[in-house]
Amino acid sequence: MTMTTSPQSALSWQDGVIPVSTRFDDPYFSKNDGLSETRHVFLAGNDLPARLTPGFHVAELGFGTGLNLLALSLITKTSTRFTSFEAFPLASADIARALDHFPEARAVADPLLTAWSNGQTSFHLGNIQVEIILGDARDTLAKWPHKADAWFLDGFSPAKNPELWSPDILAQVARHTATNGTFATYTAAGHVRRALQDAGFQVERRPGHGRKKHMSAGTLK
Repeated sequence: MTMTTSPQSALSWQDGVIPVSTRFDDPYFSKNDGLSETRHVFLAGNDLPARLTPGFHVAELGFGTGLNLLALSLITKTSTRFTSFEAFPLASADIARALDHFPEARAVADPLLTAWSNGQTSFHLGNIQVEIILGDARDTLAKWPHKADAWFLDGFSPAKNPELWSPDILAQVARHTATNGTFATYTAAGHVRRALQDAGFQVERRPGHGRKKHMSAGTLK
């Protein structure tokens, strides 16, 4: 599948290495080691890699620089599926510049960067079959025919990007989650946790990463 026309996100750069969305006035990853935060929040928060079995399906709201995908690829030893929903895709050159900040992730990023520069939204990254679905998740997620075993909820801050954290979106996340599937997110905002509970998740507030006291994770029963 190739990329259709989609608005690209406008950027500024903090300290020359951290991309910041000027649309949402929010950085694409933690200023306190984004790769470490990804591992703490999204991987450990979903009990990965322990749960990874052949065909395991991870889904994500907010592809950004692809850092979460690359962190997953570093631990994946079996065939895995990864679907991400992204409204404002970054240019390949900007993704590469951002990933240069994380040599471990950049070392496995070439298949992603090559596919992205060629306009491909479906490709393989090691053992992972990747699909990036472009467009507003309020439209695209409802039409998605699959269910995920684990969700990375990684949109910009709920205070700055409320559309991606609305009760309707989080209800769609639950509808597209397999039984006993999980989610993890860096935010512990009360209204997000309540919406996830209302959608059917058992929600926990857990220790956050770095300066963030708390994060959220949960399981669909």
